[in-house]
Amino acid sequence: MNVNIKYLLLLIVSPVVFGQAKADEWHLSANSRDNYYGVAMANGQIGIVTDDTPLKTKEIILNGVYEASPENGISRIVRGIEFLNLHLSINNQEIKSDNIDNWHQMVSMKEGTSTTSFTFKDLVSVDYTILANRAIPYSAMAIVEITPKKDIEIIANNYMVVPDELKEAKSQFRVLKDNQYMMPVFGTTAKTLFGKHLVSASTTFLFDGQSETLKQTGNEVGFAKKLLKGKKYRFAIAGGICTSKDFTDPLNESERQPIYALQEGIDNLLNRHKQAWAELWKTGDIQIEGDLDAQQRVRFALYNLYSYIRPETRQSIAPMGLSSQGYNGHIFWDSELWMYPTLLALQPDMAKSTLDYRSDRLQKAKQKATIYGYKGAMFPWESDDTGEEATPTWALTGIFEQHITADVSIAFWNYYAYTQDKAWLKKEWNVLKETADFWVSRVVKNNDGSYSILNVVGADEYAQHVDDNAFTNASAIEALKNTIKAATILGEPIDPRWADVSDNLVIHVKNGITQNYKGYEGQIIKQADVNLLAYPLNVITDKKQIEKDLEYYAAKIDPKDGPAMASGVLSVLYARLGNREKAYSYFVKSYLPNSRPPFGVFSESANSNNPYFATGAGAMLQAVIYGFGGVEQTDMGLKYNKGLLPKQWKSLKIIGLGVDNKTITVE
Repeated sequence: MNVNIKYLLLLIVSPVVFGQAKADEWHLSANSRDNYYGVAMANGQIGIVTDDTPLKTKEIILNGVYEASPENGISRIVRGIEFLNLHLSINNQEIKSDNIDNWHQMVSMKEGTSTTSFTFKDLVSVDYTILANRAIPYSAMAIVEITPKKDIEIIANNYMVVPDELKEAKSQFRVLKDNQYMMPVFGTTAKTLFGKHLVSASTTFLFDGQSETLKQTGNEVGFAKKLLKGKKYRFAIAGGICTSKDFTDPLNESERQPIYALQEGIDNLLNRHKQAWAELWKTGDIQIEGDLDAQQRVRFALYNLYSYIRPETRQSIAPMGLSSQGYNGHIFWDSELWMYPTLLALQPDMAKSTLDYRSDRLQKAKQKATIYGYKGAMFPWESDDTGEEATPTWALTGIFEQHITADVSIAFWNYYAYTQDKAWLKKEWNVLKETADFWVSRVVKNNDGSYSILNVVGADEYAQHVDDNAFTNASAIEALKNTIKAATILGEPIDPRWADVSDNLVIHVKNGITQNYKGYEGQIIKQADVNLLAYPLNVITDKKQIEKDLEYYAAKIDPKDGPAMASGVLSVLYARLGNREKAYSYFVKSYLPNSRPPFGVFSESANSNNPYFATGAGAMLQAVIYGFGGVEQTDMGLKYNKGLLPKQWKSLKIIGLGVDNKTITVE
C-alpha cells in the first residue's frame, strides 16, 4: 500500500502529464494524438464528444432518450446524428487526418469549448471550435477560423453522420424565405432502431459579413470562396438536434435552431454560451492555490458534472454522463451517493433535478415492490426513462442490489436538510414514506427481536446473496430515521415499525471490525462498503471504530478493478480524522490511476478505459469539499468545520456553498 502511494505521488509531480503543454487552471491542452480519449462538450441536454480527427466529432449523446438495444432488448441511451462535421478542401486538396501538421487541442473549462488547431502544408492554419450551447439546450455550433498563408480557394461542406442505431435516414436542403430573409437549412431525420423516437438535426452556415451562397453536393451542403493571404476568415456551422421525446414535431423544431442562429449571429450565440458558463462558475467553483495539477483535475471534474445536467429538466446523471453509452446511460446509485453531494453543495438546482427524476418514477418503484411481494416503493438498480428495472437480466444487481431505495430516500432528506424547505418536503413526503414502508416489509425479524435483511447484493458487488450487508442495513436505518424526522416536521403519522426496525436492524461486528456482511471472512471487496457507514451515512461515529474499519478495509479493496469511488471516501474519512498525508494520498489515488490521455478524463478503474466516469469525479470532489474543506451535511444544513489543507497546497477556496452562497477558505 505505501509503495503504491509513493509511486502515485511521484507520478503526480512529474512535469509531463499526458502530453499537455501551455495549460493553465482553466485550460487543458494536448499536443499528442496518441491513445486519445476525447472530452464531452455538453450542455446537460446533448453531449458532443471530441475527436482527434480534424473537423469531426466522435459521437453525440442525447440525454434521457432511450431505445431498446439489439443485443438483448434492454434500453440504451441514444446516439444522435452528428451534425457539426466539415469537409474542407484548400485548392482542391482535402484536409484529412493524416495530412495535417502541428495538431493541437485545447479544452476551455471556463467557457465549455474545445478548439483544435492545425496547419495544412504551406497553405493555411485552421482553428476549429465546437460547443454545445449552455444557454440554448438543443443547440450547438462549430466555429472555423482560417488564416491563409497564400492566396487560396476553399471549399467547405457540412456533412452529417448517422450512427448505425438510427434507421430510415432522410436528408434535405432547402432555402426558406420570409420577406427579404433567405434562410438555408440543411437537415437529416432518422428513427431510432425500433421506431420509438424520431431524431432530427438541422444546420446552416453563419458568416462574418456577407453570406455565401450554399449549394448541395450529394449529402453535403457548403460553399466555395477565395481567400487572400494573411486575411483571417471566420464562419460557423450552427444548428441543433431534437427528438420526439421532447417535441411533437422534432423536424420543424430542429429547423428553428439554425433559423434562430441566423438571426443571432456567431458572436451573440457564443457570448450567451460563455455567459451561461460564467454564471455556473460564479455560483460554484473550487480554487486550489499552489498545485496546478490538482486545480486542473478538480475543475475538470466540476466541468464534467455541470456539463451532464441542467436545472429544472427532471433528468438525472448516468455514470458516464453524456460522454458515451457506457452502462447504457442508465441511472444508478451513482447519481444519489456519488455525484449528488457535490451538486447539492454547489449547484442545488441541478441536485434537485436528480430528485425530480426519481419523484416522477415513484409509481414505477411502487410497482416493482409489488412485483417482488413487498410494500411501498422499491427503486430499480438501473433506471431509464420509464422508471422500470432496466438492468440486463443476467445481472443479479437488478433484483438484489436494493440499497438504491435507501440511497434515493437519503438524498431527498438531505435536500430538505440543506434548504429547510418544508413546502418541498410536504410535496415529496411520499418518496420518504413509501421507501420506509418498503424496508419494514423487506426485513425479517430474528428470535432475539432484532431484524435482518437477507439475500442481497451490497455496495461490495463481489458478495452476492449475502445476509445483513453492512451498507444495505445502515442505509435502511438512516432512511427510516430520516422518514421519522420528516413525519415529525410535517405532522404526518409515524408508523411505529419504522422506529422498531431502525433501532434493531443488525450490523455485525467481529473482533472489533464492522463486518461487510454476516459471515464475512476477509475476502477482497469491489469497493467501499463498511466505510460508507462513517461517511456519508454517519451511522458509525466513534473515531476509533472508524479508524479500525478504515485500516482493515483499505487493504481489502480490489487494487486492479475496484472503481475510483472508494479512494474518495477514504480520503474524506482520513481528512476528518486529521490524517493529512493519508487523506491526500487517497485523494490522488481517487483520480490519477484512472486518468486517460491527453486530458486526464476519468476511467472507472485503473484497469479500464471507459471514460468519462462522472461517478468517480463526484467521489473525488467529495474528498475536496467534505474532506479537506471541512464541510459537513447536517439535519440543519451545511456545517463548516475546520478544514485540513494538504501540505502540497497553499490554500483551498470553495465558492458558492449553501443557500447563502458562502465562500470558505482553508489555509
